[in-house]
Amino acid sequence: MDFRRNNTRFALTLLGLFLLVWIALAIRPSYRHDWLLENAIVFLGVPVLVLTHRRLPLSRISYAMIFLFLCLHEVGAHYTYAEVPYDRWFAALTGTTVSNLLGLERNQFDRLVHFLWGFLMTYPLREIVIRVSLVRGFWAFLLPFLVVVSTSTLFELIEWLAAVIFGGDLGIAYLGTQGDVWDAQKDMTMALVGSLVASIVIAIVVAALNRDFAREWSESLRVKRKKPLGEYEIERLRARKG
Repeated sequence: MDFRRNNTRFALTLLGLFLLVWIALAIRPSYRHDWLLENAIVFLGVPVLVLTHRRLPLSRISYAMIFLFLCLHEVGAHYTYAEVPYDRWFAALTGTTVSNLLGLERNQFDRLVHFLWGFLMTYPLREIVIRVSLVRGFWAFLLPFLVVVSTSTLFELIEWLAAVIFGGDLGIAYLGTQGDVWDAQKDMTMALVGSLVASIVIAIVVAALNRDFAREWSESLRVKRKKPLGEYEIERLRARKG
């Protein structure tokens, strides 16, 4: 099919570009052990995307969003998230820094990437949820949002666990709190806000293009099975088994 050939070509192009980015940023990272920890998501996620491409090829929009997120993640892995020198880069172009312009007191690259985790990954997750489970309306927005928020929480727990296990400079570099005791909560909030913004944008686009948007939303909230589950469902299953 034409869509599969075009989709595969686009996905392979992005994969090749990402490998170039990955190789470039794998050379002499600021902290090799932290780089290895940060790349766990790449070592797991990229092979999954490759292996599932034949059965579940994503849209070019989804692949582009995943590609952009992974590239930004690699920048954070190369320098460590707390030390990405965006102020130096911006000053070289403008003569001033982002921190001076916005009154920032800490490196905010980690906050940006957490926001983009929510903003960029909501649509790919929505595509997977709709195509696998066939949910529509309200649930097609809620489920991707919940996946983003729950995975963001899981990342923070993994960071905390890694800091406990490895300790020392490696634990501090990977955790990247920069002295903020509320860092984990703020990171999760940024992902939540990013996903919420993405969901609103998606809803606006879908509502503009799909004349059945309101009907599908209403239908998705209608009760389809009148009978409660619990003990009634147990009885039904036992009757079927018997």
